[in-house]
Amino acid sequence: MLIKKAGQIPSSEITDERLYLNRRQFLQAGGVLTAGAALTGLAVEPAIAAAAPDLAPLPNVRKSPLSTDEKQNSYNDITTYNNFYEFGTGKGDPAANSGRFKPHPWTVKVDGQVNKPAEFNIDDLLKNFPLEERIYRMRCVEAWSMVIPWIGFPLGDLLKKVEPNPKAKFVAFTSVQRPGEMPGQNGDALEWPYVEGLRLDEAMHPLTLLSVGLYGKVLPNQNGAPIRLVVPWKYGFKGIKSVVHIKLVESQPPTSWNISNAREYGFYSNVNPQVDHPRWSQARERRLGEFLRRETLMFNGYGDQVASMYAGMDLKKNY
Repeated sequence: MLIKKAGQIPSSEITDERLYLNRRQFLQAGGVLTAGAALTGLAVEPAIAAAAPDLAPLPNVRKSPLSTDEKQNSYNDITTYNNFYEFGTGKGDPAANSGRFKPHPWTVKVDGQVNKPAEFNIDDLLKNFPLEERIYRMRCVEAWSMVIPWIGFPLGDLLKKVEPNPKAKFVAFTSVQRPGEMPGQNGDALEWPYVEGLRLDEAMHPLTLLSVGLYGKVLPNQNGAPIRLVVPWKYGFKGIKSVVHIKLVESQPPTSWNISNAREYGFYSNVNPQVDHPRWSQARERRLGEFLRRETLMFNGYGDQVASMYAGMDLKKNY
């Protein structure tokens, strides 16, 4: 009999609490689900039609042709099941512990190897960059996934404003550090502040988004308010939250999870079902709210758009 310790079990192999609490519905139905019902989870749990709370709406948001037509996860799913270690390591901790966080006023500094370094006020960003709703598949390295209706604008549009110079090869991101408002930063789960990085071509790709909202309203604190990175073909931890500094640099920048555990978390972190996490397989994933697992898609299903950036690279070595 194989017994796994808690730290060895990915989230995808742990039954969602709401599915567990509704297990009697499954048993009363004779333990048999149709294939369609099992895949959607509708026979186990009614759809949650939770509306956004009293957050500011984002006007003049246009629909993006880059969106998937897959069923979106509910607002409740997206805002109550999160990885945001600044507020705690449990999936429910960000929603429970982020109430004191103040996302306004806010500025984002953009500098480094650029011709026009600048500091952008979040209100000016909302006014000056056309906002789109991008419905993206999102995949966590723990082998769970969601479909999220992000609202934002391409990171490349912001970078063009500061005019990267020829020395710029990578983009480094830094999150805010406020241990008085972010209780997780009082612990040592990671080095603080959280840092991330992309190659410049990845940052300039049209799919790479700076998100400022979801479901028609500004981002909740637990989802990275007021501005966060979204890179849909990479694992979710690349999507740094509550960004305060973007710096264009010549060399590959350090990243928080790679600093913490380089064996398990590489710089590129592209979704690749052919490369197992050292403690579990990445070949399958569980969409939050679904009963069964599904096959993981290369580049999270965005291969047609992004695979050319990695032509000739060993994606097992450069994981």
